[in-house]
Amino acid sequence: MIEQSNDNKEKKTAVLFSVQTHGVSAEENDSSLLELRRLVKTMGLNVVAMLTQRRPKPDKGTILGAGKLKELADYTGGTGIVEGFSRKSPDKINDDETCDDMDEDYPVGSLFGSDEESSSDDPMAKNSVQANVVVYDGEISTKQLKNLEQATGVEVLDRTGVILEIFSRHAKSREALIQVEIAKLAYLAPRLRASHIGGDRQGGTLRSKGSGESSHELDKRRIRDRISELKLRLVGIRNEQNRRRSRRRENLQVSLVGYTNAGKSSLMRKLTGSDVLVQDKLFATLDTRVKSLQPEAFPLVLVSDTVGFIKKLPHDLVASFQSTLDEALAASLLLFIVDVSDPAFRSQLVVTQSVLKEIGGEEIPRRLVLNKIDKLKTGELDALHREFPDGIFISAHNSEDVAFLRKKILEYFESNMTETTMVIPYDKGHLLGQLRTKAGIINESYDETGTEVTFKTFPETLTWLQKKMDLN
Repeated sequence: MIEQSNDNKEKKTAVLFSVQTHGVSAEENDSSLLELRRLVKTMGLNVVAMLTQRRPKPDKGTILGAGKLKELADYTGGTGIVEGFSRKSPDKINDDETCDDMDEDYPVGSLFGSDEESSSDDPMAKNSVQANVVVYDGEISTKQLKNLEQATGVEVLDRTGVILEIFSRHAKSREALIQVEIAKLAYLAPRLRASHIGGDRQGGTLRSKGSGESSHELDKRRIRDRISELKLRLVGIRNEQNRRRSRRRENLQVSLVGYTNAGKSSLMRKLTGSDVLVQDKLFATLDTRVKSLQPEAFPLVLVSDTVGFIKKLPHDLVASFQSTLDEALAASLLLFIVDVSDPAFRSQLVVTQSVLKEIGGEEIPRRLVLNKIDKLKTGELDALHREFPDGIFISAHNSEDVAFLRKKILEYFESNMTETTMVIPYDKGHLLGQLRTKAGIINESYDETGTEVTFKTFPETLTWLQKKMDLN
């Protein structure tokens, strides 16, 4: 595990790298790498450099070409060489490979910047602060992991490993802890023998080997057994959650969904008056919380906050957090929250839509909420209004905007309600008490026949009342 230090000078440092393959634009590659930087910073690491290489596809053995691999190793003090690994000579390179003269990199102080200040214009100054972790913006195979750690001499992580580490640190509830452990074990299993540097995170054995089994075989068996045990525990937790969800079915529910750090928890806090965690970090929220919309009105509306989505979200995590995402599937209305101050918010919205489609939520009614408009210039905001004429534009930090969003939520549900006036005889006065919990009372008046009440409610409630009134 990467250990944290109270002394910022002892904080671990990282160098990030990516491969820009055919069909991926420079803008898309840069955006993904910058997002990886935010993920790594959420882990508590200082990013000292970011490199990228253009290739038709990643090298099967080392992801990068020989020249770029050596450059990456310069940031870690490694040799840049993998013993016993040979490459094709340039004259034998085919369409699946590329020469290093196609490489591009963005070192410290360049387009991407760095968490560390570069004190010199000397090209060698980029190596003045060495990285002790290497992170790849993609998936790393067992073979690639082993070769990269040999070439760089430091721990190597991929994007999935970083996300899992963040989930592990932020999980608080019993369910989230189990879900994360299952996903981490599934990720760890094929990497048991590959890494010799990462310690408990990626390599090593779980315990001493048993009779007749190699250490590797024993570890794999124990991982399978542990995953089975955790899945059984999860069944019990999910059954209890389903019972709670069933009890809430009579209530209307709004689920806040969207990209990580789009402002869902801030909105949850403002809409419900709850004390949910609000942090400017990726995946700060892993546990779904359900609270009532405040101030309460009729109809009573519950609001739920869900785990954030992200590009290249590992499928194991989507599966592990299925019960958390089920809260969104139980909603009467989905609010898609996007951070419009992020230039990549359109592609982030596509990610949210695709994940919800993956879990079967594409048919649920939804409204688009464009958050953080306080960070936009007037011209930018006007353009977005034209692009998203049906969007709800707000800043979660503006109380008037939050009140406007609350009004829009209630208006959505009220649009399905009917206004009716009925006279309830005094001998059926008990129905009036029940009606007050099922309808919004607009006016009441009294005469010799009973109570004349004007109210708004849903058609099924009106049907229920009429049946009760018709009974002798």
